Amino acid sequence: MLEKALTGGRRYWTLMAVLLALLVVGLVNYLHQFSVGLGVTGLSRDVAWGLYISQFTFMVGVAASAVMVVLPYYVHHYKAFGRLAILGEFLAIPAVLTCLLFVFVDMGQPRRVMNVLLYPSPRSVMFWDLISLNGYLVLNVLISRATFRAERAGRPPPGWVKAMVYLSIPWAVSIHTVTAFLYAGLSARPFWLTAILAPRFLASAFASGPSLLILLALVVRRVSRFDPGREAVAKLGEIVAYAMSVNVFFVGLELFTALYSGIPDHVEHFTYLFVGLHGHSILAPWMWASLVLAALSLVLLLVPRLRRNETLLVVASVSVVASLWIDKGLGMVVTGFVPSPLGHVTEYWPTGRETLIVLGVYALGGLVLTVLYKIAIATREELEA
Repeated sequence: MLEKALTGGRRYWTLMAVLLALLVVGLVNYLHQFSVGLGVTGLSRDVAWGLYISQFTFMVGVAASAVMVVLPYYVHHYKAFGRLAILGEFLAIPAVLTCLLFVFVDMGQPRRVMNVLLYPSPRSVMFWDLISLNGYLVLNVLISRATFRAERAGRPPPGWVKAMVYLSIPWAVSIHTVTAFLYAGLSARPFWLTAILAPRFLASAFASGPSLLILLALVVRRVSRFDPGREAVAKLGEIVAYAMSVNVFFVGLELFTALYSGIPDHVEHFTYLFVGLHGHSILAPWMWASLVLAALSLVLLLVPRLRRNETLLVVASVSVVASLWIDKGLGMVVTGFVPSPLGHVTEYWPTGRETLIVLGVYALGGLVLTVLYKIAIATREELEA
């Protein structure tokens, strides 16, 4: 099947060339970071996690969201997702790969990643996070490969696939739950010390991932003869509407708990995030933009007449992805360190090299996604012809 990825038009090879160029640029900058150290990033003694771990957190949510297609199709036999299921499963694979790479580049030295596996500790949440991510990657590879090969041969999937599908559903929930535990278990960081962090992560994942899948499905329809289905896209929009509403509700609960209680350690983090603290407010404009985008997406998604308009659905999906990327990809991780437990405000902003390394990781994920989608689309076009 891989030979199908070696054929394509000008747009396909242009996209592959751009992604490959970004990957090379990211690799060159990573090699410089490997040689010099994490001092080339914007990280500091007070802010130990930045853009790398933020993107890791966001992409774990994208990977976990595949369950929103798998569960209705395989468990509830919702046939409208039949064409969309393989796109969701193929999205999860590069999403997990980018997650693992973001951890890899954040560790600084590759041998530190091996230490997590060579010297495992059941008390280490990072160990369980790597186990859950790698296990989820294996499950998605096995399920997508078996179902895709069976469909290509015109026969039902093997019997063991259903057991794998059932296992993948709670596993998808676990990968983002364990990721939330990485933060919520740090008692010295009041911003993360909340029991609702894991549900909030899951709600945001089930909004951002399906939104991204909607955009990818519409792109696939536009550039090929394969149509994932209008009913499937519309149902995904409905799922995003519910998930985004729950996510905004959870954010409101956190704001009420922190601001109404008036506990300084809690209030200061939210003050810094939205209005700035002691003259430092680099993230405030971004967070207000996130709020505006979230409000816009809810208006477009909660009104059925607007949600059924695919042009407006694209606007809503872009707004959801952008809003949650700002929230999880910039604000949530960094604000846990600002102010520090001693009350110091040390702001963080990613450097140019750091940003290029992140783009390189995303480029690798994009290459894998493009190849997988090319194989899926070409095979489906052959079958339907």
